[in-house]
This record gives sequence, C-alpha cells and structure tokens, in this order.
Amino acid sequence: MEINLNDIQEQNKKIFLITGANSGLGYETTKFLVKKGATVLMCCRNIVKGEKAKDKLLKSNYPGNIELIKLDLSDLSEVKLISKFIKNKYDYLDVLINNAGLMAPPKTISKQGLEIQFAVNHLAHMSLSMELLPLLNNKIDSRVITVTSGVQYFADIAWDDLQSRNKYDRWASYAQSKLANVMFGLELNSLLIKRNSNTSSLLAHPGFARTNLQPKSLEANKSWQEKIAYKLMDPMFQSARMGALPQIAAAILPSAKGGEQYGPKYSFRGYPRICKNAPKALNKSFRKRLWTISEELIDNL
Repeated sequence: MEINLNDIQEQNKKIFLITGANSGLGYETTKFLVKKGATVLMCCRNIVKGEKAKDKLLKSNYPGNIELIKLDLSDLSEVKLISKFIKNKYDYLDVLINNAGLMAPPKTISKQGLEIQFAVNHLAHMSLSMELLPLLNNKIDSRVITVTSGVQYFADIAWDDLQSRNKYDRWASYAQSKLANVMFGLELNSLLIKRNSNTSSLLAHPGFARTNLQPKSLEANKSWQEKIAYKLMDPMFQSARMGALPQIAAAILPSAKGGEQYGPKYSFRGYPRICKNAPKALNKSFRKRLWTISEELIDNL
C-alpha cells in the first residue's frame, strides 16, 4: 500500500501533541496537520526556536491552531510536570506523536543520571505516553505514534549495560534506543488491547530523511569520517517532508491499526507503506523485561 498526501482527510476538531515539533520531521508533521485544520500542541525543548517555527506557520494562515509548550525530554521530572499541565488544560487528545530524538551525541548523562539517548528517545516518550493515556482514551480511535529509525533492524539491547556505563558507543546506544521504541510501541499496544482501550499504539520510521539530526551530530562529534559519509550518502536522502509522511500516515489513516509500523516504500525513501517491525522487538519476554526495567527507572525519580 502506498499513501499519497491527497489521500489524507481533513482533521478539524482533532488535537495532536507532537514532541520535537519545531524542526525536521516534527515541523513538517505540524505543518501538514494545521493545514488540515487540526489543533497541534507543539512541544519543544528550545522555546525561542519553537516561537520562530510557530510564527512561520501562523503567517501562512492555515486553518488549524497551534499551542507552543516547552518540554525538555532529558528531564523526566519535567515530563511528568508538563503532562499534568496538559491533563489539566485539555479534556481529550486524539493523537500523541513521539517524534523528538537525539542521534549519536558524545556520551552525555541526563538529569536523572541516565544515558541521554536511552533517556530521551525511549524513557521520556514512554513516560509521556503513559501519563497522557487517560486523555487519549477519551476519544475513539485515538493513537500513540512512536517514531523509530531503520537502525532498529540492526540493534541490540545491552541488558547488562543499558546506560553504557562500562562502554559507550554512540551509534550502538542510538540503535538501542530506536529498538527500544519499537519494543515499547508493540508492548503498549498489547497492554491497550487487554484494557479494551479506545487507543492504539503504532510505529513509524522516516528512512533516510534530511533533518537537523545529521548536522547536529557532525557539530557535536567533529568526525571527519562522518562528514565524508554524509556527503557520499546525500543523494540517497529524501526531504524532511517526505520523511514525515510515515508518521502522518500512522497518525491519521483510517485503515491504520495498532501494532503496525509505517516506513518508506523502498526501505529508505519513497511514499509510506506498512513495513516490518524489527524481529528482535517481536520477542514478548524481551519486551516485558524492557518494560519492567523502564517502568522502574521512570517511577524511581
């Protein structure tokens, strides 16, 4: 199945929350949704950059609405605080898009003492999702969309060193966090089915999309090898607009079902289609194990 922009219906009266909404895939997803009449809660770590993105969208006179919310996913206590604010202000939420992410930075520790990619890409989005489930469950066919990456297919979970305390490989840690996204998304969907919830959990990955993640990685690591690699691979990258289509499809296609993952037609580029989840994420016992560990880390702030 191939999905085109023209196949997407209007989204009037729907409320979407998108993390990392001021740039890249998040910005393109926000732009698409407000053009369709949706209300988008733009969650951004940098409020100045968020304001610039919001102003740019408002100047286009799209029919939708935007609320900017400052949210630093590297601080799990802030995730809970902002979740409480959202629950106090809104009666329902149609779709949560866990889009924000970090890619292969130098070793960094979060405020809670956790490896930053595991904390931001996985734990923060798990926490946000669980906190906002009551709002989502107030609407029929509400959805949690967790954005992963193609590296999920090559990743492993370092069970004995989840926080990379003994050895840090920035790309292995990134891949681990993206596999964790898939494991979380699938396990969440199983939980929601057991609860007979109105909400379903889906996944999406953008393929090779040109976003701010690549330049940020180059700036942080100053790797000449990485710089050459990106130059050689540049013709293979598609635009952030195209990269955003899988998460848009997962979020609003009437035919989309819980547990499905959407990605580019040709693995790394093209219009979206349903794609396979990482084989290692299909192991139910591993998913439960990661869920239990993650839950303990989130609850023991």
